[in-house]
Amino acid sequence: MSTESQPAPPRGWLLALLLGSAALLLCVSMGVRQSFGLYLTPLTRELGWGRETFALAIAIQNIVYGVSQPFMGMLADRFGTFRVLSLGALLYALGVFAMSQAAVPLAFTLSAGLLVGVAQSATSIAIVIGAVGRLAPEDQRSRAIGITMTGTSFGQLVMLPFGQALIDGYGWQTALLVTSGVTLLMVPLALGFALRSAPRGAAAGQRLGEALGEAGRHKGYRLLTAGFFTCGFHVTFIATHLPSYLADQRFPGTAGATALALIGLFNIAGTYVWGHLGGRYSKKRLLSLIYFSRAVVISVFMLAPKTPLTIYVFAAVLGTIWLGTVALTSGLVGQIFGVQYLSTLFGIAFLMHQVGSFLGAWLGGLVYDLAGSYDPMWYAAIGLALLATAVNWPIDERAVARPARAEQAA
Repeated sequence: MSTESQPAPPRGWLLALLLGSAALLLCVSMGVRQSFGLYLTPLTRELGWGRETFALAIAIQNIVYGVSQPFMGMLADRFGTFRVLSLGALLYALGVFAMSQAAVPLAFTLSAGLLVGVAQSATSIAIVIGAVGRLAPEDQRSRAIGITMTGTSFGQLVMLPFGQALIDGYGWQTALLVTSGVTLLMVPLALGFALRSAPRGAAAGQRLGEALGEAGRHKGYRLLTAGFFTCGFHVTFIATHLPSYLADQRFPGTAGATALALIGLFNIAGTYVWGHLGGRYSKKRLLSLIYFSRAVVISVFMLAPKTPLTIYVFAAVLGTIWLGTVALTSGLVGQIFGVQYLSTLFGIAFLMHQVGSFLGAWLGGLVYDLAGSYDPMWYAAIGLALLATAVNWPIDERAVARPARAEQAA
């Protein structure tokens, strides 16, 4: 067994408290992130921009998020989770504030794209899950990650109606100002990790370079990372463009906010259930099942008449398979490689997720501006879901065997 320099697993009540804080932190971080699609229509109409301008900024946000994620993971693994999370919260508040003041596309791209993207990587799922994975006992890890991930769903459930109410009542600019203040709540929520998530040091059995080389040579890790691309494409395309897609179908703005909130509501149960199942059954096969289910759900939605009932049923069903991929993907990384560099290795996998996010956000706006319809994007989402179903199936889930020297290093 690896002699990792980390604190002993906390008692049950303390672990529950830390998981609650972690879930609430992700509630803020991911809830704000998922709410940006609400601003597409009102902001572009008022400023006279095309949808691609807004979509490109969100796409850049996602690729910056992804590119900086491995480095943030390394910083968290080396210097501690609390420092990275606190820095990210401050950058998040500054970035959203700058979004509210942007009057030209370049300023919006630099704030929403660059600054918020870096902030999101520092307050991301990968950083929080890396800390949770090290704290939770091995037999409870998948379940603990699933519980933590419910915070992302609760964030959608709370922040989307809250954001839409602010936009309707006070305008998009004031809504962003209020949201900027909300992001600062992540600082006190991260305090628990200052005490329990020790920084990684030379005392750990495996060096970072060895871990990176080991993962890079592992075919299953490459397949897992490739499949994660599809998750990013789906989540960001839908979160960014579903409100505008429904507006094009002559539904009010509240329809899009409600649909996204329903996705978040049903994902609370979904992430917990998939995380629980991941502790009992093959994670790779559960991932294939999720991606295949997405292909079916999106296909049915495209064929069905667009009514409030079909929209909300689509959102509810999609919510059950929305972010279960994250708990299973991160759990599989920990299962294969251990948790010493979980933030780093999952962060690298998450980079491919964010490449998919970039294309889902940007191509959604580009395709709409060129074709006047989102239909080609929905068809692409179906095809990618089937591809992800196939690439996850042959992954080797067994833990890697390491030389004794790596396990005994002091």
